[in-house]
Amino acid sequence: MSTPESLARLREFVQAMAALLQRHPDEPDMLEEGAALLGRLVAHDDWLPAAYARPHPDRYQQYLLHADALGRFSVVSFVWGPGQSTPIHDHTVWGLIGMLRGAETAQHYAQNAEGRWAPAGAATRLLPGQVEAVSPRIGDVHRVSNALANQTSISIHVYGANIGAVERSVYLEDGTRKPFVSGYSNTELPNLWDLSAQRNAALRAAADRPAP
Repeated sequence: MSTPESLARLREFVQAMAALLQRHPDEPDMLEEGAALLGRLVAHDDWLPAAYARPHPDRYQQYLLHADALGRFSVVSFVWGPGQSTPIHDHTVWGLIGMLRGAETAQHYAQNAEGRWAPAGAATRLLPGQVEAVSPRIGDVHRVSNALANQTSISIHVYGANIGAVERSVYLEDGTRKPFVSGYSNTELPNLWDLSAQRNAALRAAADRPAP
């Protein structure tokens, strides 16, 4: 269960990602360092508020947790009900996917000489605490599904843009491309910045200390 104290994990991750991107590293270094940061976040399953962990009976949910004011990155929780999956799709920007709860399967796709999309390599099963990357440079087209038939799975995604506003594409196996803009499943964000509870607790502790 999320508390103001555990939500600090997400706040600290957001601050660390902003600092990383401020240094303008090359993409390979950025993905490596960002994956380490995301790995530390998803190593703990006590911080995601319940409002951003709710599945939908018919389709997966994409909840915005944070959007950088400069548009450099966004953080999203993907919530998969049993058996739910995406179509084949791209991102057009770099992305990091960290598994928080349950498990998901990702199958990368590549276009063959006839223009059809076909699976490229073996599918990857992502378990809690594990992180993988996507980008146009290393492979950007895949299909993702909940690997569990009887429970909800949740992954935390970080993208190099406000991903809900990016024009992307869904692909049919015959090569047909359908553009889309995903948007988000929520209209309110978690409040990462209210530090009053911690500050007031510190003030009370100081007031309770005996005078020297």
